[in-house]
This record gives sequence, structure tokens and C-alpha cells, in this order.
Amino acid sequence: MIGFLKGIVITKSSNNLIININNVGYKVFANDYILEKSSVDQEITLHIYTHVREQEISLYGFLTEEDQQMFELLISVSGIGPKAALNLLSLADVKAIKTAIVNKDISILTQVSGVGKKTAEKLIIELSGKVDCIDIESDKSNSDMDVINALKSMGYSISESRDALNEIPKDIDDTGEKVRLALKFIGKK
Repeated sequence: MIGFLKGIVITKSSNNLIININNVGYKVFANDYILEKSSVDQEITLHIYTHVREQEISLYGFLTEEDQQMFELLISVSGIGPKAALNLLSLADVKAIKTAIVNKDISILTQVSGVGKKTAEKLIIELSGKVDCIDIESDKSNSDMDVINALKSMGYSISESRDALNEIPKDIDDTGEKVRLALKFIGKK
């Protein structure tokens, strides 16, 4: 199995990259964040999950091992396929997904196409003992998702929204203030 790739992006589409490694092009499916951050002729390093099915072998790429591990946990739940898991990781970072699972909050999980209320509840039940216990309040995770959704509704990409959110001081809890500071950060770029 392929576990790691480092090479040059030669093409990029709406859901995958083709990475040239020693004149072999590997098609790697990736989340929106990775796709927005990468560009053609750029070197990229990805952790790889190799998904094997009867008729197909697919590669899924992640910037960190933590993202890959969360992807593997998500697809271990019956009803969550690789595309839904990738869409979850496009919508929210690992910390937000773990917080949603620990706090039994289905609102983040059901925002993904193909994940309904019953599937989200099943995901929470099956993964609640498998994710690390984290000291995060549920309001913080929901607030971060609200900021990302607000920025997306203003036309900003997930990548821009996450980058801006990462620049906001962690002690700020008010969603409105977070959106204001995120817009200020995006304006400086």
C-alpha cells in the first residue's frame, strides 16, 4: 500500500490532483482545503490512504497524519464512504469533528451531502469511544463552524476561511468578533 507521496502537482481538478513522482502520475483525491492550497508545478507532500475495492484502487491525500487517521475512523462507520469522509474533512478540521463527536453534536456532521441525521447519530455512537477526549467546549466548535459558514456565504473559500480563523486569538469567543477579525485578516492578504 502507498502511505506517503512527495512530488510535483501536474494537474488539478475539482476533487483530485495528479502528482508526478519519477515520471509516474498518481491521481490523489483530496479535500477542498488541499485543492485550494495547491497549484500546478508546486511540490506537495501528502500522507496517503489507499482505498481498495473490487473494481478500483483509489488514493486519498492528507496534509497531516491526524487528518488521515480521522478519515480512516470516519470510513470505518457503515454508511460513511470515502467521499463523505473527505467532504467532512473539507467542511471542518479534525478538532471540530472530534468536538462534535465528543459533544454528540450532529449539526456539523449533517452539513455534508450524504450524511443525514441517522448516519450522523450512528457515527457519533460508533466513534465516541475512539476519538481522543479533548477539553473543548461545544460552543467553541460551533462558533468556529459559524465563522467558516459566514465567510463562505460572503464568497470566501474554505481555505481562506480556515486560514483566517487560525489567525484569530484563541481567547475570543464571540462569533461576530471572530468574523470581524477574520475579514480584517483576509483584507490584509
